Amino acid sequence: MKKLIGTAAAITLTDGLSAHAFDEAPLALKGNINHSVCRWCYDTIPLEDLAKAAKEMGIQSVELLNVNEFDIVKKHGLTCAMVSSINKDWGIEKGWNKKEHHKGHIEWYKYLIDETSKAGLKNLICFSGNREEDLSDEEGLENCAEGLSQIIPYAEKKKVTLVMELLNSKIDHHNYMCDMTDWGTELCRMLDSENLKLLFDIYHMQIMEGDIIRTIKDNHNYFAHYHTGGVPDRAEIDDTQELFYPAIMKTIAATGYKGFVGQEFIPKKADKLASLKQGVLICDV
Repeated sequence: MKKLIGTAAAITLTDGLSAHAFDEAPLALKGNINHSVCRWCYDTIPLEDLAKAAKEMGIQSVELLNVNEFDIVKKHGLTCAMVSSINKDWGIEKGWNKKEHHKGHIEWYKYLIDETSKAGLKNLICFSGNREEDLSDEEGLENCAEGLSQIIPYAEKKKVTLVMELLNSKIDHHNYMCDMTDWGTELCRMLDSENLKLLFDIYHMQIMEGDIIRTIKDNHNYFAHYHTGGVPDRAEIDDTQELFYPAIMKTIAATGYKGFVGQEFIPKKADKLASLKQGVLICDV
């Protein structure tokens, strides 16, 4: 770990940006993990610069992008491993678990599925929505299944996978309904489609459940994507936090997973790109 931290710290950065041009050869990574980075964690860095830096680090994707941002990363030889679906009307709190949302969601997601497919991308994020006093987890589950069943055939036709994110309801997203792996996997079983999967966010599920490695081993067939994050502070994924990411990454690789792992921690250090590079090296098992 000290060697990795030293490697990352050796980069000269100012406000998260390299002082030199992004002209280094990509890191020689091992190839067992496909690396991605979540755009929003580095939103003080212009997307063009983040894409250049990501390419230099051997990262293959910048994710959670809007439709109008696809071409920026594409011209740098990168993909977008997970397309964003949040807009002014729909998002984490207002998801698929209420019937009155279904009509608007179906229209919005058809548009996003079309744009995702046209761009040659595969994964589109979605959310359950929040719990409310008059909405039980069981009813919310049924409502999600009912709504998603109306859009999944279209996603199948366009070869796009809808990926519902597992988020914690304890700290960051109070009342979010899809906050436990069992709830999410039951939704997948109800819909029985390869075009509905889960985003297993390691940070969020460590807060809610723990037992990360066993959960991955037992449920990996339902997981289309993974996110990282340091617990408890969602900061760097180094030895300042409670998770040992090399072991988690080895578990993911051992399942035969060929998708992406997205770095979704919020750097606390001033050298944001140094922290990102450190995270990639920690996860490169």
